[in-house]
Amino acid sequence: MSDRVIVVGGGLAGCEAALQLANAGHLVRLVEMRPVRGTEAHQSEDLGELVCTNSFKSIHPKNAHGQLKREMRALGSILLACADETSVPAGSALAVDRKLFSEAMTRAVVSHSGIEVVREETEALPEGPAIVATGPLTSDALSSSIQGALGDEGLSFYDAIAPIVHRDSLDESIVFEAGRFEEDSDYLNCPMTEAEYHVFIEALLEGDVHEGHDWDKVPYFEGCLPIEVMASRGVDTLRFGPMKPIGLIDPRSGHRPHAVVQLRREDRAAQMWNLVGFQTRLRIDAQESVFRLIPGLQRCEFLRWGSIHCNAYLHFPTCLTDHGSLKDRADLIFAGQLTGVEGYTESAASGILAGINLGRILRGEEPVVPPPTTMLGGLFRYLREAAAKRFQPMNSNWGLVDPLSKRVKDKLRKREMLAERADTDFRMWMEASGIALRGTEDTRNEVSEGLTSR
Repeated sequence: MSDRVIVVGGGLAGCEAALQLANAGHLVRLVEMRPVRGTEAHQSEDLGELVCTNSFKSIHPKNAHGQLKREMRALGSILLACADETSVPAGSALAVDRKLFSEAMTRAVVSHSGIEVVREETEALPEGPAIVATGPLTSDALSSSIQGALGDEGLSFYDAIAPIVHRDSLDESIVFEAGRFEEDSDYLNCPMTEAEYHVFIEALLEGDVHEGHDWDKVPYFEGCLPIEVMASRGVDTLRFGPMKPIGLIDPRSGHRPHAVVQLRREDRAAQMWNLVGFQTRLRIDAQESVFRLIPGLQRCEFLRWGSIHCNAYLHFPTCLTDHGSLKDRADLIFAGQLTGVEGYTESAASGILAGINLGRILRGEEPVVPPPTTMLGGLFRYLREAAAKRFQPMNSNWGLVDPLSKRVKDKLRKREMLAERADTDFRMWMEASGIALRGTEDTRNEVSEGLTSR
């Protein structure tokens, strides 16, 4: 096979995609603009450079991130091979020496006879078969080209994310279903007394705020202010904003609460619920302590934390196909954080799938996506089915996958069962799709040992 394909971007997703294609016999031209043109975040010209944390999160199979790693290993992930080679002690998390890791990633790519690494800026979408994996710091010229192909609403540069919690972890004796006035009962509501509201506001204002990097500072828009910024404008600001109680009656008291936190569903199975209007710059530990003061959320499971930062990403549900390509060009596939996935492994996993699918398309085969009982499949289902107007980046979590056929109250046992099913279904999908098992690590036994997730 001698088809010449282009991969734009030498980050985690781009490296994974390039190696998938090269290992399938394609000649790959990997284009990375560094060091010809740098970014505000990168410090070197190495491929696969980690610009934030040096951790790839949990390796335990009962953890959603651990399950994603199992699926990536089965597909032959170069990220995980390099991470194993350069790991540092981090308990149940997979953490690396970031310099050694990026050096290992660079060696793996440049040493492959089927990959040509070119250092130049890509200013327009390639005309031939290609994967674009340029991440949230995509250059202005390429961003303009992408926007031209997708339309004015196809690319977002501002990311305001509210936390998401799992439905099964809410206190049903407190949380009630209702919509304001004559609205359908599509929301879950966490009622607050006046005393509870003032305690919450005080904790919110005292919470430790993440300042971020210089490149991560953005102006706030009035339509999506951080919850703590709104609270700083006056003690009752939130009661007249996202926490207004108007039109709601607490069934326990028969009266209108002093304030209400509303939860809005994020998925069709109603497992993931968004805290409406709670985008925030609070650090994760502060979010956990402050938001657990909300009645009904004391013991909730957070599936995603809130954030606000500069982050270019595509509006996947409206602009791309199921496998992440332009609708009129199946052989131009987007991958990585640009697609709306959040996190190192999520970005890399999307790059692996993009490489597999571009190879299939070049062979005249249909692209494939894993079933939604798997972590990678659940993530891609979210990307294509999320409500377009509220679409925001997402990381791996168990709320993405299909629920079990019966409710399991024990959370650890539930995760074991989800992981067992995901592992089985992923391997069956690979076999049905004609994808060879690449990984050698068999983690089935880890599930049966009942390891505690981190």
